[in-house]
Amino acid sequence: MIKTNMKRILVTVLLLIITNSIFCQSKTCWPNFRGNQELSGKTDIKLPNKLKLIWSDTTSDMIKGSPVICNNAIYIGSYDGAVYSFSLNGKRNWKFQTETSFEASPLFLNNTIYIGNMEGIVYALNAKTGKEKWQYKTDGRILGAAGWANTSDKKNQQILVGSYDFFLHSINAKTGKATWKYEADNYINGAPATNDKVAVFGGCDGLLHMVDVTTGKRTDTLDIGTYIASSCALENDKAYFGNYDGIFYCANMKTKKIEWTFEGTTPFLASPAISGKMVITASENRNVFCFDKNTGKQIWKFKTGGKIDGSPVIANDKVLIASGDGVIYMLNLKDGKKIWSYEIGSAIAGTPAVIKNMVIIGATDGKVYAFGPK
Repeated sequence: MIKTNMKRILVTVLLLIITNSIFCQSKTCWPNFRGNQELSGKTDIKLPNKLKLIWSDTTSDMIKGSPVICNNAIYIGSYDGAVYSFSLNGKRNWKFQTETSFEASPLFLNNTIYIGNMEGIVYALNAKTGKEKWQYKTDGRILGAAGWANTSDKKNQQILVGSYDFFLHSINAKTGKATWKYEADNYINGAPATNDKVAVFGGCDGLLHMVDVTTGKRTDTLDIGTYIASSCALENDKAYFGNYDGIFYCANMKTKKIEWTFEGTTPFLASPAISGKMVITASENRNVFCFDKNTGKQIWKFKTGGKIDGSPVIANDKVLIASGDGVIYMLNLKDGKKIWSYEIGSAIAGTPAVIKNMVIIGATDGKVYAFGPK
């Protein structure tokens, strides 16, 4: 009997490990917009100094969202109203067609793709087949990616989606039923960053909202003064984000105080990336900025040829950033010097997804681009 019980326990533990590994960030999985729940936009993967274009494929309209990669497949939405799945070698696995454009990036969780469209509908799709599992309707368009958090009993997940109906919606990941709604004072553009305790996001009401993920109740807000169009990144008790006035913030969520700001630039639509002592972001004035995350002191900046709407990704000792000038850049994390670049020729508004030996990004020419070692 003891041996039988031990076997059952070991099987249960093994199943939990396998299940969790499916949607956790790893060398082969970039499961959501910024790679993880906290939206920190970083990976330990070490990229080579030069990449080459491996393949590209075309959708029927521009791509403004970002891809995700898991289970040897790539997922991305297009303005043609479809969600696409590609294999890592560029073969199209499936296409799920709707009547309205996708600007939001997908979320891969438990072998399911969750994504919202401009009609305000959140779709749950079987990641392997593209078959619809359920849909959930909000009353406003959805521009930001879905986030997720575990329920208090750790047995289920909830999908967190901001909408132009002013609400952050919590949806049961399995059933598609609402668990709670939290009302902001204006549109919600970005994705919620979570740590399984609070969801943190900004909106057009000029507030940084902190919401208990179990109850949907507000824990606090910080008044930033003007609207926040991007997502924030969390690390420990700190939230990093920029606003439309061109001010970048480090907020302490425990003391509810702003620890430092950086001013004097144009709107921040990019979401930041955090690694070590550095926080990296980008502005509409074409610059990529690197700050000391503790003091706000500028360490370096790099100027591209166009405004930057997409967010940077830190891959070990390198930074990847795409620009409105149609170029994807690889920079040295330490000093911001350019290591490599590739000109696509069409503006890029999205963010790269990074796994071992592969970088994926979409562009406004409607193409998905895959880069690998040269």
